[in-house]
Amino acid sequence: MFRSVILLCTVSIVCAFNNAKVSIKSTSLNAKSKSVPFLDQPKALDGTLPGDAGFDPLGLSSLWADKDWSQQIVPDIWPEAAPRTPIKTIDWFRESEVKHGRIAMLAVLGWVAVDSGLRFPGDAFSAVPSSFAAHDLSVKNGSMGFLLFVVSILELINGAAIYDQAKGSGREPGQFLFDPLGLGKKSKDGYKTNEIKNGRLAMLAFAGIVTQAAVFPEKSFPFL
Repeated sequence: MFRSVILLCTVSIVCAFNNAKVSIKSTSLNAKSKSVPFLDQPKALDGTLPGDAGFDPLGLSSLWADKDWSQQIVPDIWPEAAPRTPIKTIDWFRESEVKHGRIAMLAVLGWVAVDSGLRFPGDAFSAVPSSFAAHDLSVKNGSMGFLLFVVSILELINGAAIYDQAKGSGREPGQFLFDPLGLGKKSKDGYKTNEIKNGRLAMLAFAGIVTQAAVFPEKSFPFL
């Protein structure tokens, strides 16, 4: 009789423990996004990346989540293929987001500067009426070709950095060790978060500015 009671107690404890584990697991899987509380938190957005608020309503971060892109960057047939550091899809997305955010911040600054009257010296630049008109004029006078050359050089540098990342350099997405003022030494994580937030805002702002300029070409920034 005593042995039967001990056996029943043991079975009850094991069942309770298993139920607890299932409950904890279910809670973890059903965690809600901080930015969109009525949606589940994306698996790849666990809060470790700067500026990560779990915002992914289209579920893009879940596409090929476990794929290792380093195999495409450093193919197996290359002699230097090993060792190789995995590069996940979320790393590609963050690399793209940081890059486009930085470009958008520069684009917004340049657009506002030109519409405010700032020009490079020379008749070719002084004749530009607005930022919106600058594109077609740059194509006609050949300036766009030089810009394409500069962008190509920057992309080669970016490709070399990603190659080193795949080879195990420890590089983070968007990192180029460019910090002439040493701002990152004071609050590295803080500046990363500020950069990604301002980059996102700049991408939205630039899209709005271009749309406004196309709809009302006779006006310039701030389009009042």
